[in-house]
Amino acid sequence: MSLPIPYALLTFLLAALAAVGPFSIDTYLPAFPTIAADLGATQLQVQQTLTAYMAPFAVMVLWHGTLSDAFGRRRVLIVAMGLYALASLLCAVVSSIEWLWLGRALQGVCAGAGMVIGRAVVRDLVDGPRAQRLMSHVMMVFGIAPAVAPMVGGLMLEWSGWRGIFVLLAGFGVALVVLCTRWLPESLPPERRQPMHPLLLVRAYRAVFVRPAFMALTGAMALNFAGFFIYVLSAPVFLMDHLGLPPSGFGWFFVPTVAGMMSGSMMSGRMAGRWSQRRAVAVGYGVMGMALVFNLVISVTRPPALPWSLAFAPVFTFGMALAMPALSLMALELFPERRGLAASCQGFLQMGINALVAGLLAPQVWHHPAGLAGASAVLAATGGGLFLWWWRRLAGPAQSLSPR
Repeated sequence: MSLPIPYALLTFLLAALAAVGPFSIDTYLPAFPTIAADLGATQLQVQQTLTAYMAPFAVMVLWHGTLSDAFGRRRVLIVAMGLYALASLLCAVVSSIEWLWLGRALQGVCAGAGMVIGRAVVRDLVDGPRAQRLMSHVMMVFGIAPAVAPMVGGLMLEWSGWRGIFVLLAGFGVALVVLCTRWLPESLPPERRQPMHPLLLVRAYRAVFVRPAFMALTGAMALNFAGFFIYVLSAPVFLMDHLGLPPSGFGWFFVPTVAGMMSGSMMSGRMAGRWSQRRAVAVGYGVMGMALVFNLVISVTRPPALPWSLAFAPVFTFGMALAMPALSLMALELFPERRGLAASCQGFLQMGINALVAGLLAPQVWHHPAGLAGASAVLAATGGGLFLWWWRRLAGPAQSLSPR
């Protein structure tokens, strides 16, 4: 099947849409102390703006894909990005931490559409190794966002204050509306759309969430990401308090981690069709395991310092990016008629876990590097256990170490 627009343009659009979520998280991290001082809030109250964002994000991703199954991918994306821009403007003009919680919650309602629907678009347009290759290339471009976002946020903080960061996010939303309107093709024709009948939806959601293979693969993917994301959530404390870096120094962490993520995505794309999806995931876990063991040893035996405290990060994200495209695609392939809904369920589980990590786990462990290292290792190891369970108990005979 030929693509309706050039491959590079499609990759850029899908990556930009998927980047809305992490960009909304990472860009304002350097401004936490300034926001707290300006709004008369505590550090914990500002930290809870992450939870305020991610909890509705997790709930709404259950619906983005379903809405796109019923009304088309392109239309839902354009509306969601327009509303995201408005929510970002609200964040820019708030006068109290409570209003910032509300603005962040409204951002979360809209921001997940790009991540969820983009996965469905990939599976609408291509399949097999081509789908893994496209997903890997999307992740490679998407991986730039976590590195660029905090550095851009630090610069905006110096130039225009923390409110300017949210004005920038609003402009990002407007730009995506324009790009999607002009360039994004509709990948789901009317004859393939699914009705929004409540009983049918209940049955469809139930079919996804009670499928052990889907839950194992998606849970593994979500927990792997959470093992990295706990450092993103804790970046203001980890980088500024433990490592003594200024707000403009977030690149020390984000640039190497994203370089690892982009390298892993590139490797995943090159190995598509050469390695089976299972093998790609297994190699990814081997790399992540080495990084986590190194990080635990360094965190326990050495005081926090550059570069050793950050050396594990690019290796871990390399392995994570190698495994994630295959995990996502294997889960979506279980529901070929409901890819949008299945992608929504993937996003819900991933962001639900991230919301719990942000609200409950991160504040408990970020006070010491060893606590962060241990929590990261437990999260990723649990994901590895789910993948191993799927491999031994649930994988069909078509899955082998050779290409599919």
